[in-house]
Amino acid sequence: MIRKATAVWRGAGRDGDGDLTTGSGVLSKTPYSFRTRFETEPGTNPEELIAAAHAGCFTMALAFQLQAAGLAADELTTEAAVTLEAEGQGFKISKSALTLTAKIPGIDQAKFDELSKAAETGCPVSKVLNAEVTLSATLI
Repeated sequence: MIRKATAVWRGAGRDGDGDLTTGSGVLSKTPYSFRTRFETEPGTNPEELIAAAHAGCFTMALAFQLQAAGLAADELTTEAAVTLEAEGQGFKISKSALTLTAKIPGIDQAKFDELSKAAETGCPVSKVLNAEVTLSATLI
């Protein structure tokens, strides 16, 4: 399976701008720029997209872990907070912190912890990140 996205950039780094388009069309010429990345201008940025990918990947991985254990969630809500920090003359993504709130009938805390950790380490996005990945999971 191969998924594709295209980035188009016009102009210099700080003053330029661009747009992102995904193969599915969910993003279609979605604006991104220095201002959407480092300031508050509307649009997206690579770190936000990585956070969305990580939250979605982890949450789906947990749903499959639950299914394999004969369980199903009423609801799984995951936030991924991606940290971008200075490194030398550039930047690096140093961390992705996953925060999960889960409502799962019939599960005990030990099984919840086991399946959540398996999903966090088994998620393909966790595996591709060259960053610290943390998980804070709450069962409600």
